[in-house]
Amino acid sequence: MIQVFLQIHFLTSYHASLLNRDDAGLAKRIVFGEAPRLRVSSQSQKRHWRQWMAAQDLPTPSALRTRHVFDREVKPQLVAAGVDADWAEELVQALAQRLLHSAGDNKPLEKDLTMRQPVLFGRPEVNYFVRILREAAALDDKQAALKHVEKTVTEGRPNFQALMRQAGAENPAVGFEGAMFGRFVTSDILARVDAPVHVAHAFTTHALDTEVDFFTVVDDLASSEEQGAAHANDMELGAGIFYGYVVVDVPLLVSNLTGADPKAWTQQDLEPARQLLDVFVHAVAQVSPGAKLGSTAPYARAECVVLEAGTAQPRSLANSFLKPVRLDRDPMQGSVDAMAQYMTALDEMYGPTADLRRVASIRNWPRTAETASSLPNALSETLAYALGAR
Repeated sequence: MIQVFLQIHFLTSYHASLLNRDDAGLAKRIVFGEAPRLRVSSQSQKRHWRQWMAAQDLPTPSALRTRHVFDREVKPQLVAAGVDADWAEELVQALAQRLLHSAGDNKPLEKDLTMRQPVLFGRPEVNYFVRILREAAALDDKQAALKHVEKTVTEGRPNFQALMRQAGAENPAVGFEGAMFGRFVTSDILARVDAPVHVAHAFTTHALDTEVDFFTVVDDLASSEEQGAAHANDMELGAGIFYGYVVVDVPLLVSNLTGADPKAWTQQDLEPARQLLDVFVHAVAQVSPGAKLGSTAPYARAECVVLEAGTAQPRSLANSFLKPVRLDRDPMQGSVDAMAQYMTALDEMYGPTADLRRVASIRNWPRTAETASSLPNALSETLAYALGAR
């Protein structure tokens, strides 16, 4: 199998903000190299990217990550189709028992049909669940209806997606979210989907320097005799240049989108993967994660994006910043220079660490091996190479 990886490195500068908070409400941080840094978790980044991508025109529909798929999607559709509410609930319970049962868990749903934890469901899956239950509800005998549910799900145990395809369900992938970021399930029927997109925690290229912002709220209807603020609080703010890193396993992404074996990825229609990756890279470069949006407006775009494609094992450029970049000069240019120097050092030690490399930057790119261009141009050439149009 031809194994191809797409790597995305980006540098983004944020002004006074609180991009990602811990359980105490403070900015997340990590010690790296010689100093503590501000940090943004991979989970936070992926959530904001997914939300932005869901609003775009994508070749693959969005999915549902929820505890309420059975009580707020499946049952209401059955009732709307004329099935008695109590009978609909019994059928849903029977379906969920077969779908979600795992060792030691004989009650996958609560009494109100909610699941114990969120699960990612694709729209085609939800529609297929409703179809199974409507077929069962149409049978005259109650026991025959329950056996129909059991039989259908049991037949799907070896390959539930294959069964959906045979039933006419188009594109049974678990939405673009599942195709890109995976789905973990304990069910022995629902397909576990491995994530082809691997996201590192972003961190500042320099040492952190935060401050506590004390703020008050004034009561507009307070009388002249009432002194002081109506409310007082504080929050930690920080500014910094963040290095982020993403890897995409291209064959696995194509496999998730098409249902084909990853070994046969080059024989599939690659256009949906190209469209999805195009939108995804733009999300990485321009979508800002951030708490306290209303009070900090933490919107920024990457000022340097390095795209790489090739068959070599991916490698982060995080160690470019083991020694924190100095803040008394131009820290963004210093970050770009440090990343380029580290890349050169790796190439000198191992030989070329990527088959193709393209750079989009508004800062000076110090290496002569690449010429900085616009992001659309750099991305177009990178995707053409990664997806086989060499």
